[in-house]
Amino acid sequence: MNIYQYETYQEKKQHGEIDFPYTTYVCTIPQDFDQVPLHWHEEMEFIYIKKGQGRVAVNLTEFQVDEGSIILVLPGQLHSIDTRDPAVRLEYENIIFNSKKLLLSQDDICSQKYLIPLFSGKTPVPVHFSPDMEYYQEVAEILNRCDTIRSRKIYGEEMLIKSQLYLLFYVLTTRFRLSEPVLKNRKSLERMKTVIKHVELHYGEQITIEEVAQLVSLSTSHFMKCFRETFGCSFVEYLKEYRLTMAARMLMHSDGNVLEISELVGFNNLSYFIRSFKVRYGVTPGKYSVKQ
Repeated sequence: MNIYQYETYQEKKQHGEIDFPYTTYVCTIPQDFDQVPLHWHEEMEFIYIKKGQGRVAVNLTEFQVDEGSIILVLPGQLHSIDTRDPAVRLEYENIIFNSKKLLLSQDDICSQKYLIPLFSGKTPVPVHFSPDMEYYQEVAEILNRCDTIRSRKIYGEEMLIKSQLYLLFYVLTTRFRLSEPVLKNRKSLERMKTVIKHVELHYGEQITIEEVAQLVSLSTSHFMKCFRETFGCSFVEYLKEYRLTMAARMLMHSDGNVLEISELVGFNNLSYFIRSFKVRYGVTPGKYSVKQ
């Protein structure tokens, strides 16, 4: 993969075929990348931990995960994945699909009564499913069956996958339904999602606080306060961390040199990039690419 192809890697790619938007990725931290930074998309996602330990954050609530853990990410929810300790290996499966295109029908009672409330977060269900939970096995078995169906590539697999997904959502809404939704800074999160997506799409360009404040119709001072209260760090710190994360991925998956990568991720000073990268990863960019 060359450095320009990287722009279509991971979250910016089509999840599954256009006419059947369902796909599965198998990922390993730190072998594939050191972390998945905070981001969001319109697809629904299940993060299924296969080996190791780590943490997954969904709408800023952190969950410690290990083998067997399943995390549900609803459409539009902010989420991230990491391991805290770079020496710890985390293997997981991303099951991602477009719930709106794959399952919803405007005039269908199942969509109106069950699926739309679930996908929009109005039907409260758990985010973290662990092996010691009652009914956990039902969820795990459905996801495992979906994997088996996809791997066999049999005729009619699309119908089988959809049938399993409907069964999965039946289980979620009847076995796991909570008494009330878990909310955390919902208003601030919705507002800041615009900023997170802007960074995801434009991190390689110059981004100013004034620019992102205007995106969410706030004054500069109010934006800085709101961002820190929501994410626990300043916007400048967040942007720098995101750029360094993307630089680390490019060093692992592209053939670009350190100068090219520093410029592509938005650093206009090579010395500052190298110093910042060493503080974040413990080695210089050049040594990091060789180490990986």
